[in-house]
Amino acid sequence: MTTLIKNVKVIDAYTSYYGDIVIKNGLFTTLAKDESLDDIRVIDGKGLTAMPAFTDTHAHFREPGFEYKETIETGSRAAVRGGYTSVLLMGNTNPSCSRYEIINEIQEKAKQIGLVDIIQSGTITSGIEGKDISHLSDVRRATQFITDDGKGVMNDKIMLEAMYFASKHDMTVISHAENHYFSDTNMRLAENLMTFRDIELCRISGCRLHMAHVSTKEALKRILEAKEEGLNITYEITPHHIYADSSTHYRVNPPFREKEDVAALIDAIKSGKADAIGTDHAPHSLEDKAKGAPGISGIELSFSICYTVLVKNNTLSLNQLSSILSEKPSKILGIKKGLIKEGYQGDLVLVDTEAEYKINANQLVSKGKNTPFEGQKVYGNILMTIKSGNIVYKGEEYDCR
Repeated sequence: MTTLIKNVKVIDAYTSYYGDIVIKNGLFTTLAKDESLDDIRVIDGKGLTAMPAFTDTHAHFREPGFEYKETIETGSRAAVRGGYTSVLLMGNTNPSCSRYEIINEIQEKAKQIGLVDIIQSGTITSGIEGKDISHLSDVRRATQFITDDGKGVMNDKIMLEAMYFASKHDMTVISHAENHYFSDTNMRLAENLMTFRDIELCRISGCRLHMAHVSTKEALKRILEAKEEGLNITYEITPHHIYADSSTHYRVNPPFREKEDVAALIDAIKSGKADAIGTDHAPHSLEDKAKGAPGISGIELSFSICYTVLVKNNTLSLNQLSSILSEKPSKILGIKKGLIKEGYQGDLVLVDTEAEYKINANQLVSKGKNTPFEGQKVYGNILMTIKSGNIVYKGEEYDCR
């Protein structure tokens, strides 16, 4: 079926206009002059903004092994409610994503559910134990992304060997930058030391490196210097690390940082130097949070938080926001999404940028109701998410005829 979105404000990284959008055979296209309207679904977007659906470079859907926290299906439903149709999942499941069969099973299940395009990362070390990378020959058959996210790789030699392997086989290494020797005493130093190390190992190996959840001004500065030197490095910033600082007492990893760190992250986004927003969606049960499990259930709140902080409070343009939510992260994942442009996959969101609401954890679709932002007012509401021309989420507020 052809889908026509009419009378809408169209925004992507490079475009801003009022008009119509056509999606045919799953792709953005134009409407032929003699094409009959009988077989076309028409959506009236008057008063709304259409943007490319968002791409998440970092999320946890917990399956297999922790389905009580989240499943592929509940995570997918949370994603599309947040405007996301493409998600890179981390591999710290149980069993971990250290084998082709596990990775492939997750990706195939996501296809069957049909809400979100999921890329499942493999683990850098077998079982995320930091000792062995012999499994990578098997893992690379199923994915181009490897990470020991949630833990990191402490052994320098093992990390360098993994980077050499990734460089040889056109894979991306995702760094969870945390030096465990300082995790209990100085989490700033833990992040900074490991960031510096992984940048140097990237220089030696020539691999493609993506830095996850960057949160300190020192780590950010070193990454930007390395990018200016020409190293093949990208990085992500989480919504919660630009929304809150260390005055928010809630356990996340990396932790909430100081006001000057938040300012540095926002400045990087405003200057166009940031590569992506990665939600680090980390759903937990209430019992696990009470026991100290780190993480925020963030994929449904990502757009509203970013829009509030960056556009409403820091004069970022919607084009710039679209770039770091859609275009740039899609490039990192190597998918033809992120722009409303002929030939690109027809994934978009309809947003009411004038809407404001208070965050209510109980209204989250995710199994994880864990957020420190309960009751706080944010702006920008996702009313509809479309994937390949199909409506995969429609808010109750939107009357789609």
